[in-house]
Amino acid sequence: MTPTSPTPSRAQTAASAQKSVILIASVAALAGFLFGYDSAVINGATEAIRNQFNVDAAPLGFAVASALVGAAFGAFTGGSLADKLGRIPVMKIAALLFFISAVGSGLAPGIYTLIIFRIIGGIGMGVASVIAPAYIAEIAPANIRGRLGSLQQFAIVIGIFLSQLVNKILADVAGGSGEMLWFNMGAWRWMLLVEAIPAFAYLVGAYLIPESPRYLVAAGKTEAARKVLERVLESSQVDSSLDRIKESLSRETKPSIRDIRGTAWGLKPIVWVGIALAVFQQFVGINVVFYYSNTLWQSVGFTEEQSFIFSLISATINVTITIVAILLVDRLGRRPLLLTGSAGMAVTLGTMAVIFAMAPVGADGPILSSSTGLIALVSANLFVVFFGVSWGPVMWVMLGEMFPNKIRGAALAVAGFAQWFANFLVTQTFPSLAEFSLGLAYGLYAMFALLSLFFVLKFVSETRGVELEDMTE
Repeated sequence: MTPTSPTPSRAQTAASAQKSVILIASVAALAGFLFGYDSAVINGATEAIRNQFNVDAAPLGFAVASALVGAAFGAFTGGSLADKLGRIPVMKIAALLFFISAVGSGLAPGIYTLIIFRIIGGIGMGVASVIAPAYIAEIAPANIRGRLGSLQQFAIVIGIFLSQLVNKILADVAGGSGEMLWFNMGAWRWMLLVEAIPAFAYLVGAYLIPESPRYLVAAGKTEAARKVLERVLESSQVDSSLDRIKESLSRETKPSIRDIRGTAWGLKPIVWVGIALAVFQQFVGINVVFYYSNTLWQSVGFTEEQSFIFSLISATINVTITIVAILLVDRLGRRPLLLTGSAGMAVTLGTMAVIFAMAPVGADGPILSSSTGLIALVSANLFVVFFGVSWGPVMWVMLGEMFPNKIRGAALAVAGFAQWFANFLVTQTFPSLAEFSLGLAYGLYAMFALLSLFFVLKFVSETRGVELEDMTE
């Protein structure tokens, strides 16, 4: 009798499938890295841009927020493009937009040119913010979908961290963000140009990962979908998963924005829940920390060098705590993390509001003593902790998985648009609001954090362990 090779054990098969899906999801999450880098890199360049182009608070706020205008458009169109072209082609488009934006922004001769290229990058951000969580949710097994979905936020915070690190290194080498560096270009320009490197890596990565099995089935490519499922699932699960996808698609019509219409103010209730999750994530003011932290700390008396260090510390904390969130999201569930985060953010933001409201105001803004400055700094970083373990990753996980298959693309487009529009509002208004009263600004963010707590208690359902095919309206 000819000896046969031993059949791999079920555990070995499961381990191999899990390794494969983690690698695929990690490549897809590079979109989040670019999203984080592109959105936060402007932090280190803000003061140099103000001086280079001689702009005041309102134009500066729009220069920073201009990427978010493009992101809102990209998020709104990304879902429908992905349904028509496929998930992978849309990832390639996003990568090209990031690359063009990085080069154009770094070489911009004036503030309006800079804004145009920031908007182009913003479109890439918006597309990436929709396609990455949807793709990961569609390719991930239910038992680890939360952790894999959290890779999007983990990649975002890694992008934020590296942007702050690159900003500090370049500013240190040049002697300041506005000082000249290589080829007689300011350090702030190199901060923006460096993004071209990960943008190219994302483009290459998009050629190496498979298309979403759900999209392949919808496109009539069942055998191709089977091959993808064989890479990411145990062999015993492939047929049943394929059958569930077919059954789900057989009940659906062609995806359309009309699918999300309902009786609750024109939209289905679940879509409103997704919109509210997206808006609350931004209205707590998290991106004020990452877009304006250098400007904020300088305005209350710290040096530029100290401000770069504080921004890097916040980014490091964000990365570390997101790892904790990834470990917890499939163990504790989504709702407990959201509730904990809302409560913690309300307290820490409220503390900052009180400190800034009570501080004496000088010519350049509030004047903090060594003790109040330390409390403000600790509160800001604790705020990042509570956000990073909850609303940061969990919002993306839930948007990728909470909608029924029939409306996922359209609902993600609307929720993504809402998320970026809210981001734009916060980013655009902060410079002027901060000039009027930092206490008021952080008081508003604290109020929204508190409101988010009651919203989750009332309207958000747990999605841990639920198959995508079983999501209901």
